[in-house]
Amino acid sequence: MNTYFLAVDIGASSGRHILGWIENGRLCLEEVYRFPNGVNKKNGHLCWDHEGLFENIVEGMKKCAEIGKIPSYMGIDTWGVDFLLLDKDGGVIGDAVGYRDSRTEGIDKEVYKYVPEDELYSRTGIQKQIYNTVYQLMALKEQAPDQLWAADKLLMMPDYLGYRLTGVCHQEYTNATTGQLVNIGTGEWDMGLIRRLGYPEKLFGKLSMPGETLGRLSPEIAARVGYDLTVIHPASHDTGSAVLAVPTNSDNIAYLSSGTWSLMGIERLNPDASEKARAHNFTNEGGYDKRYRYLKNIMGLWIIQSIRRELGGKYSFAELCDMATALGDTEYRINVNDSRFLAPDSMMGAIREACGSPDMPLDHMLCCVYHSLAECYAETIREITEMTGKKPEALHIIGGGSKDSYLNELTAKALDIPVYTGPTEATAIGNILAQMLGVGVFGSIAEAREMVFASFDVKKV
Repeated sequence: MNTYFLAVDIGASSGRHILGWIENGRLCLEEVYRFPNGVNKKNGHLCWDHEGLFENIVEGMKKCAEIGKIPSYMGIDTWGVDFLLLDKDGGVIGDAVGYRDSRTEGIDKEVYKYVPEDELYSRTGIQKQIYNTVYQLMALKEQAPDQLWAADKLLMMPDYLGYRLTGVCHQEYTNATTGQLVNIGTGEWDMGLIRRLGYPEKLFGKLSMPGETLGRLSPEIAARVGYDLTVIHPASHDTGSAVLAVPTNSDNIAYLSSGTWSLMGIERLNPDASEKARAHNFTNEGGYDKRYRYLKNIMGLWIIQSIRRELGGKYSFAELCDMATALGDTEYRINVNDSRFLAPDSMMGAIREACGSPDMPLDHMLCCVYHSLAECYAETIREITEMTGKKPEALHIIGGGSKDSYLNELTAKALDIPVYTGPTEATAIGNILAQMLGVGVFGSIAEAREMVFASFDVKKV
C-alpha cells in the first residue's frame, strides 16, 4: 500500500494540492485540487485572504479522501517575507498585508537610522527588497504601533497556515531568512538587530528546520477532513523547496526557478555576505540542511502576467508568446528589476514610459520583456562567475516557467553554457522530498535528487 505525501504549494496567483508517492522506483505525482490566490484592497492596503487560503487548504485535503488517497504526511510552502501577527489568545491582529503594498515606500530610511544598510546586509546576507519583513515591521511600528505592541507571536504565511491546521506555533527557518532578520552566522533570529530596531522580542522564537515535525491535525480539523496526518516542515519558502528538486548532484550548476519571480543562483555550503556581494545585490536565503541559496530575485514572468491581466485575459499566454516570437526582436529593452514594475497601476504604461515610447505596439512590448529577461539572466551568470571565480557548467530551469519554450530558447542563446529544463513541478516535488527526508524515505539530499532525475523529464534546450 502506498504512503502518500501531500504538498500544499501556494504562489502569488494560485495554490494547489499535489500528492506524491514512490511506486516502481519512481516518484509519482497527482494534482488533486487547485485554487486561486491574489491580493485585494482591504483597509487601504493590498492584502492576502488568509482565511480563504486556509479554507482552500481544508477543501483540498477533503478531496484527497474523496479520491481514496489519504496522505500520511503534508507540508505547506508559500512565498516569503509576508506574515500575520497573533495575540496571546491566538487571534489574528490586523491584516495579511502583501509585499506589493505601498506601505513600505521610503521606510528603508527609518530602518537605517537604527542599523546602517551595509551592516544589515553583513549580519543577514539578505538582499535589499523594500518589502522584506524588516521593512514591513518598521512600517507597522511607524503607522500602526498598537498592532505591533499588542502582538504575542509573528508567523510567516506558511507558519500561520500550519498553525491553523495543528494549533502549534512554529517559525520555519527558510521562510524566516527571506525577511532579513535572521543572523547569517547563527541561523537564528538576530536578537541584537531586533532590539536595535525596536521590535518586540517576544515575537521571535526558536526556528524549526525543514524535515522537522510541526504536529498532528487538531481534533477539529481532523473531523472536518475525515482523517489525521502529520504536518512536516518542508523548506516552507517556495524557492527553497524548488531548489531542493534541482535534478542533479553537480556542485557547479546554476538554477533558475522560473515563474512569477525568476530566482537565479547557485547552492552554497557557505554564505557570502561581503560588500561586493551586497553591491551585486546577491542574497543568501536559507535552504534545506542549512545550505544557502545564493541568488538574485528577478522580476520574472510577473510582467507578462500583468500585461495579460491588463488586456482583460483577451489573449492566452501562448498567444502572447507567439506575438513576440513572430516579431523576433525589437530595439526596446527594460531593466526588469526596476521598482516601477513591482506593482504599477498599468504595467503596459510603465513599460512604455521606461522605453520612452507612448505608442509601443503590443508585439514590441512583449518581445522587449522576453529579451530583457534573457539578457538579465545572462548578466546574472556573469556575476555569479565573477563572485565565485568559477563559471557554472550548466543552467537548470525549473518551475512553471520552464514550460515557456520561447524564453528558454532566448536564454540558451544568451548564455554560453548548456541549458536544461524541468521538472515543472519543482516546488511541490521539493516540498515532498523534504517530508520524505524527514521520515527517512531518503537518506540524503543526493539520493533524493537522483530520484528526481530518474522520475521526471529533463530536456536540453
